[in-house]
Amino acid sequence: MIAGSIVAVELVDPIRLCKGHIGLFNLPVIYSFEVSLSLFLSICDCECERRRVKLVESMAAGTVVKNNGGEYNGRMTSFVLLSCMVAATGGVIFGYDIGISGLHSQIFSQSLLSFVSIILRHASKCEGGVTSMEPFLEKFFPEVYTKMKEDTKISNYCKFDSQLLTSFTSSLYVAGLIASFFASSITKAFGRKPSILCGGAAFLTGATLSGAAVNVFMLIFGRVLLGVGVGFANQSVPLYLSEMAPPRYRGAINNGFQFCVGIGVLSANLINYGTEKIKGGWGWRISLAMAAVPASVLTIGSLFLPETPNSLIQRMSDHQKAKAMLQRIRGTENVQAELDDLIKASDTSKTIKHPFKKIIQRQYRPQLVMAIAIPFFQQVTGINVISFYAPVLFRTIGLSESASLLSAAVVTGVVGTISTFISMLIVDKIGRRVLLMVGGVQMLVSQIIVGSIMAAQLGDHGGVSKGYALVVLIFICIYVAGFGWSWGPLGWLIPSEIFPLEIRSAGQSINVAVNFFFTFAVAQTFLAMLCHFKSGIFFFFGGWAVVMTSFVYLFLPETKNVPIEQMDRVWREHWFWKRVVGQECEVSKMEEKE
Repeated sequence: MIAGSIVAVELVDPIRLCKGHIGLFNLPVIYSFEVSLSLFLSICDCECERRRVKLVESMAAGTVVKNNGGEYNGRMTSFVLLSCMVAATGGVIFGYDIGISGLHSQIFSQSLLSFVSIILRHASKCEGGVTSMEPFLEKFFPEVYTKMKEDTKISNYCKFDSQLLTSFTSSLYVAGLIASFFASSITKAFGRKPSILCGGAAFLTGATLSGAAVNVFMLIFGRVLLGVGVGFANQSVPLYLSEMAPPRYRGAINNGFQFCVGIGVLSANLINYGTEKIKGGWGWRISLAMAAVPASVLTIGSLFLPETPNSLIQRMSDHQKAKAMLQRIRGTENVQAELDDLIKASDTSKTIKHPFKKIIQRQYRPQLVMAIAIPFFQQVTGINVISFYAPVLFRTIGLSESASLLSAAVVTGVVGTISTFISMLIVDKIGRRVLLMVGGVQMLVSQIIVGSIMAAQLGDHGGVSKGYALVVLIFICIYVAGFGWSWGPLGWLIPSEIFPLEIRSAGQSINVAVNFFFTFAVAQTFLAMLCHFKSGIFFFFGGWAVVMTSFVYLFLPETKNVPIEQMDRVWREHWFWKRVVGQECEVSKMEEKE
């Protein structure tokens, strides 16, 4: 809740329901994602009167901005919706790589499905990702293949603790980490659109090389290019979505990135399941090469994307083009209040030559802390370990091995994708904080229950009884749902909306770099941790769930419905952060008056 003397909030009219539209929800029609979201947003416009927020004084881009016009005018237009859907394809390429590579990762990490045989008593054929396909391992990683086929005495928890294979798969995140800093300069100097284009083109090239690889060097080079593509896309796409979306729909639109990640993961798992069965041992090539499909959509689509008004104003002295674009994406001629804030933010940004040096100053301390803490917490939610056991439990309740892998991929993937879609619909109504705290508690309880059952039932060479497996599966789905509507999507949304324009590209690059760094760290250590902690790994990640939920409760202010160029006011009104930024803001006021 926003309180204090800076901003006075008044709800002018109560919510009024348009009864004539309620029946639409009962139509027996299956809508596509695009139509469903468009319908939902249009009904929201009809159901709810706009809440008039009177801003007595607000902050934009680190300086005080007087805004007498109230909340920005505008609505969700089909132009914005279509543009954001094309840009969100950047999430599909990220998700597809997560699913296709067979590596544990931070978002709906289905890759560990490939390691079902760790819990089974024999080394079986796995269909989780290309890194579990025998022809792929035999060609590029023969030592891992030999270990998988011949070593039957090693502990259930340690059989796939291969640093070589993990290092190969994790190389994408090292490349993405480095690329995100280059993307920052391109995003600021040339705009969000060129960065998205670079990301799509690099990923497309990497997918082509990976699918055609004839030796491990070609394979690794292709994977590095995939990492460059993901680094550029993850740096620019969330920014693009946040800047294009109207403030009251920013959460829903930005969460579309995570929704597309889930779609990519689910698609990859289904493709893996089919290509593994292709005779001749070349199915892995199709799995890798199919990444070119979403990459082509992103690359070609980015050529037709409009640039954001924020970027146009930042890079051009003539603001007429930016004003025309702002009028088009907001669907109204009256955009002067928002335009004025953008211009003032741009004027501030043009005085800053070294944004990475500027971002460490005290006035930006809250945003910097969030850019580091949020992606870190996203990586230690424990989604990896939960996904690890899903196929084993499906096998335990009576499904065949291949069916258990497919069921685990589909069930957890569908649950995660649906929960992310739910998050899109409610995040701008109930806020970010509530979703993060509810999701954190949900994940904590699930991990405690699953960890307790695993500790009691699963030994180094044993299995889980059918009854307990059913209970664990239920709580795995509860866990995945909690992650899907909280730390999964909001881990990308919040960092993309909190930075003022002058450090926005630098801040998002730090966010992406931290995300990739801890993804790499978790990828490098997860299997070793599993080998040593065994079932205790559930309680390890459960402890982090307590920490991250407490952090949100104490230190993360609510950002829903706050215009992106007025976001600094939430820090000035927060019980803790106002003590950090207060003195710096007073200096900014004095400089503004002078």
